[in-house]
Amino acid sequence: MVTRDLRFRTAPAAAAAPSSPAAGPQPDPGRRPGLAVRGLVVRYEGPGKAGTTAVAGVDLDVAVGEVVALLGPSGSGKSSLLRAVAGLEPVAAGTVTWDGRDVTGVPVHRRGFGLMFQDGQLFPHRSVAGNVGYGLAAAGLTRAARDARVAELLELVGLAGYGPRAVTTLSGGQAQRVALARSLAPAPQLLLLDEPLSALDRGLRERLTGELHDILRRTGTTALYVTHDHDEAFTVADRVAVMIDGRLAQVDEPGRLWRAPVDRAVAAFLGYGPFLPAERRGDVASTVLGEVPVRGTGRAVLSEPGDVVVGLGPGALQVVTGEGWAGGHDLQVPVAASRFVRGRTEVDVELPGGLLASAVAAGAVEVGSLVQVRLDPDGAVVVPAGPTD
Repeated sequence: MVTRDLRFRTAPAAAAAPSSPAAGPQPDPGRRPGLAVRGLVVRYEGPGKAGTTAVAGVDLDVAVGEVVALLGPSGSGKSSLLRAVAGLEPVAAGTVTWDGRDVTGVPVHRRGFGLMFQDGQLFPHRSVAGNVGYGLAAAGLTRAARDARVAELLELVGLAGYGPRAVTTLSGGQAQRVALARSLAPAPQLLLLDEPLSALDRGLRERLTGELHDILRRTGTTALYVTHDHDEAFTVADRVAVMIDGRLAQVDEPGRLWRAPVDRAVAAFLGYGPFLPAERRGDVASTVLGEVPVRGTGRAVLSEPGDVVVGLGPGALQVVTGEGWAGGHDLQVPVAASRFVRGRTEVDVELPGGLLASAVAAGAVEVGSLVQVRLDPDGAVVVPAGPTD
């Protein structure tokens, strides 16, 4: 009997190669090919779903040892894409290959992929160890080797000594750690995670997100990670693929994606807004609040003549106090609303033209008062103007 090598792998550092602005950098061509999705279409038929296209001709690569997050709003098609890669959804068109081998028609259990879902789907009649070791029986390991592997994984996910416990006694975070250990146990070629932390409370989710990042790197796991949570995607992934209306709008490294969204739709989904009218002058865009540089992939996207707008990111506007009127591009604007958010005061101010924007204040601000606001250019982005501008 052939025994699979279940030892942890160490992932080589990723290096981005040049690519189109929309696609973003692709996996290092020197790395071993992993997942390749080409022209993938998923279409739903039946009552209430006739002719619904959930995934519309997607191309995506995930190199061996790389973690790619599919990020998008509900209904964007990200879970449908992941399920099609897993073999859980029929493919209307296109191909799914692993290491150059077409697996589009291969049954789920023969693809060598691991799955982890939102609820963990643990077996309630099995102990923690029984759950983690469930997929090892078919790997040809001896009982001693299986026990050692289970112990190794439980230590990795921070649950050393939990093996004998009933899974029904676990907290939500502990249960998801067990589910992760179980999915990693057979050393899958590709791990597919569908909103694995979304059922947890915010504080626990933030803590486990960092742990998940470290665990995937320590094990050298190749992963496709579906989430609607921006912070989760940016923390866990080497690259983030933004999916909107069944298509990949942009694939890029987290920092580059945030600094240079390819268009207004991606910028708005990431949290930029409102969008100010702007005039392009070389590598800067001029607004009523001052100039904003064109950065990163935006330079290529905006290389052709055309109208642009400037999207304001969280914290891009600051309420200036104690300095008096500074002149320049500072504006005096009325305060429409005020609230306290996670340790800071945020106010809604009315900009020229009637646009409402959020600004960060040093302390309490009275609604209806006039305040002076200043733009931090590094907190804003320049994108092509949309059809509504």
